[in-house]
Amino acid sequence: MLLNLGSINIDHVYRMPHLPAPGETLEAESYSVGLGGKGANQSVAAARAGARILHVGAVGPEGRWARDWMAAAGVDVTHVAVGEVATGHAIINLDEEAENTIVIFPGANRTLDAAAVTAALAAAGPGDTLLLQNETSAQAEAARLASQRGLKVIYCAAPFEIGAVRAVLPYVSLLVMNEGEAAALKAALGALPEVPMVVTLGARGAEWLVPGEDRLSVPAFPVTAVDTVGAGDCFTGNLAAALDAGLAPADAMRRASAAAALQVTRPGAAEAMPTADEVDAFLG
Repeated sequence: MLLNLGSINIDHVYRMPHLPAPGETLEAESYSVGLGGKGANQSVAAARAGARILHVGAVGPEGRWARDWMAAAGVDVTHVAVGEVATGHAIINLDEEAENTIVIFPGANRTLDAAAVTAALAAAGPGDTLLLQNETSAQAEAARLASQRGLKVIYCAAPFEIGAVRAVLPYVSLLVMNEGEAAALKAALGALPEVPMVVTLGARGAEWLVPGEDRLSVPAFPVTAVDTVGAGDCFTGNLAAALDAGLAPADAMRRASAAAALQVTRPGAAEAMPTADEVDAFLG
């Protein structure tokens, strides 16, 4: 089983001819609203990949639809609270080359506490996995509690913040970063930590790095991207689901890479996550 202490955001997406320059006012070509947040994206990705996943999170009173949407996608939302603080949201500017800039308001995602995590972890134990990102509160507490209960901890160190990473690192089983985050972590610590890690490289694929072992590299699948929002979350959610299902790292990485390739050919974040059957067909 997977548990995900994760953000739930409402994405406001503005499609533009180019990303605004400082001081520039630019008219959007279109506007849409959808489910997002690194946590929700990863949970939906894992659920569609066939994993049993329990999400620990929170929304505001106007965000009940997001909770219901996740449930319909196959995510266990028993531990998604509905409170008074507004749901987290993101303002996403997306250009014609599928590049983006994102502003996030954390909202209800920062109201989570150790008690919520403890309640969710009561049903988990050795063999299960906890997913974490840097868009909620209570990350270090969750990682410590999960480690004490014998769970594996997969930590997506994004958005990158060195204090949050330092607090979680002692409990991490697998650290997932893009190459920019890996560079920032190396600069902050002087060297990359001696823990297993996956570094995603965009169009160049991804690498699995384990101290003392050979580097495992998996290429990206060439596709024409229409929207890259959520691609890293798609990769991470599918990777976690594949590892939870018992796949070897090379096979898990290949499935994750294929899923991410499919996801970027579709508009949206959570709603663009592919199913296991779609990934099978793509690989076949």
